[in-house]
This record gives sequence, C-alpha cells and structure tokens, in this order.
Amino acid sequence: LPASGRGKAPPELQRRRDRPRAEGAARRRKGAPEPGRNRATVKGRVVKSAIEEYHKKKAENHLRENLQYMLKGRVVANRAVTEKVLAQNRGRKAKDQPPKKAAKKKPEGTVFTEEDFRKFEREYFGIP
Repeated sequence: LPASGRGKAPPELQRRRDRPRAEGAARRRKGAPEPGRNRATVKGRVVKSAIEEYHKKKAENHLRENLQYMLKGRVVANRAVTEKVLAQNRGRKAKDQPPKKAAKKKPEGTVFTEEDFRKFEREYFGIP
C-alpha cells in the first residue's frame, strides 16, 4: 500500500522545475549582505547641512501670492445667479439649510404718556 500523502499531486499544484536555480540564486543574492561591509559606519556618506534641510522643508506662506491671484480677477457674478447655484448645490436635509433669519423685533415701549397716566389716576382714583 502506498503511504498516505505520498501520491502524486495534480499537475496544477506541482512545482515547476524549469528554473529553480535562477530564482534561488537571486533570492540568495538579494538577502545575504556582504560580510566585509558595515552599514552602520558613515564612510562614503555625504554630510547634509541641517540648516539647508530645515530651509528646504520649512513651510512657506503663500498668502500674499494667493491674495494677488484672487484680487486679479474682478469679474463678479450676479447675486441672483450665485444664490440660485448655491441653492441647487445645497442638500435637502435640515442640517444643510441655512439658518432662518429671525424678524427684527421693535423695542417695546408704552403707548401711553405720563399725561395719560395722570389723567387716568384722576379719573379712576379721584386724585387731583
């Protein structure tokens, strides 16, 4: 009886044997570092200036150029058209709607004057 697991595998699962040496050699070449070279040393490296690196990576302020660019174009669209476009792009949800403008309330004041109050006192309480 043949031992279990010792049978032939289907052809699609069998390993290809046409070029095993080339693949293995490339893997060995890539994986094994050279024994005589120490990568921890600084020999052969170019020293970079820390100040130059800082200036290269420092954030630039583009505000002035952006403002000049934005102010260069003076074509202003009609307000009604812009409102229409904004309304079309706005969603239907409540969170997408602009806040409702509250009607301005007039400051509450009295309708009656001091003379009206005095006249009322005289008529109601009988005080001269």
